[in-house]
Amino acid sequence: MRLHINGDVRETPALGTLADLAAWLELPDFGSAIELNGEVIRRADHPATALSEGDRLEVVRLVGGG
Repeated sequence: MRLHINGDVRETPALGTLADLAAWLELPDFGSAIELNGEVIRRADHPATALSEGDRLEVVRLVGGG
């Protein structure tokens, strides 16, 4: 599957949902967000949100510091 992730085209295994993508990217349960084709998707909706070839995603990980 070919997805646009943070501006880069990436070949991924066949991922069915945003939850699958989050697991593949090893995103933490808290402190990250995914935007799919211009829309931020709530974490609770990740398991039901299907991915399609060519989708555009922005993945953000929050980083703490001081």
